[in-house]
Amino acid sequence: MASTVSGPGTGLKPSYRGKVRDLYDLGDKLLLVATDRISAFDVVLSPAVPDKGRILTQISAYWFRETKSIVPNHVVSHDLADVNRALPAGASLPAAEFEGRVTLARKAQRVDAECVVRGYLVGSGWKEYQKTGSVCGHKLPAGLLEAQKLPEPLFTPSTKADQGHDENISREMLAEMVGADLARRLEDLSLKLYKACAERLLKKGLILADTKFEFGFIDGELRVIDEMVTPDSSRMWDAATYKVGKAPESFDKQPVRDFLEKTGWNKTPPAPTLPPEVVAATVARYREALARITA
Repeated sequence: MASTVSGPGTGLKPSYRGKVRDLYDLGDKLLLVATDRISAFDVVLSPAVPDKGRILTQISAYWFRETKSIVPNHVVSHDLADVNRALPAGASLPAAEFEGRVTLARKAQRVDAECVVRGYLVGSGWKEYQKTGSVCGHKLPAGLLEAQKLPEPLFTPSTKADQGHDENISREMLAEMVGADLARRLEDLSLKLYKACAERLLKKGLILADTKFEFGFIDGELRVIDEMVTPDSSRMWDAATYKVGKAPESFDKQPVRDFLEKTGWNKTPPAPTLPPEVVAATVARYREALARITA
C-alpha cells in the first residue's frame, strides 16, 4: 500500500497526507492509516516497503495498551470493523488493503513539541557533546564515549515541524512556548514512559537508546498521541551486540540511509530508487523489531 487510500470502494479521500501516513477527518475522531511509504532525509522514496505500515501500527498498539496506566492515550480502536462503523454512510475500507494498518483515534489539541528522551549518548546528542560537553542544555560529565549510557535519561524537546526538520530546543525554550507548568508535565510523563518502555525492552534483549513522544489535550486531559516506541520514532539496539564506543546498528531504516549515503545523493528530490536488496533488508529489520517487542 504505497499511495493514498482513496478511490472506488472507499468513498474517502485523506484530509492530510504525511510522508508515511494518511489522515482522515471523521468529525470528532481521526482515522490514521499507516501506509508502506518510506522516507529519508524528508523525502519520500520508491519503492515502498511491504507491510511497513502494518508492522508500525501493531507496535504502537502494543505500547498504547501497555502504558495506559501511566498516561491515557488517544486510541479508540485498531479494529477495522470498528473503523468501518465510524465511517460516513456509503464508505468502507477493504480488509485486503487496510487490515492491521488503521488507528481510530479521538481528536486532540496537539502540543506543538516533540518530547524526546535520550538514554544513551548517540546521534546529534553525541555530536553536540563533543563540541560543548552538553546535550540540549544538559551539562554532562567529561570523558563520556559514543553510545555510552547516560547517568540519567535526558528530556531534550524539539520543535514539531510539519515540513522539514525538527530543531532541538532547551527545556527553558519549551517552557516559553507552552508554559512552565505544561513543560514540567511533559517532561515528567515523557521520562516515566521512557523508563517503563526501556525496562520492558531490556527484558526482551533490546536497548531503547532514545525515543520521542507526542502529547495532546482531549477534553482538557493530557494524553499521549501519534505513535509510540516504533522503529520510526526510536533508536533501538540489540543488547547482545551492544558495545560502548561505537553506535550500534538500529532496528530501523538504516539500510536505506546507508544506501542513499553511498550514492552521493544531494538529499533533494528525486531520490534514487531503492534496490530490492535494500528493501528486503529493511523489511527484515522491521519484522524482527515487531517480533521481539511484542513477544
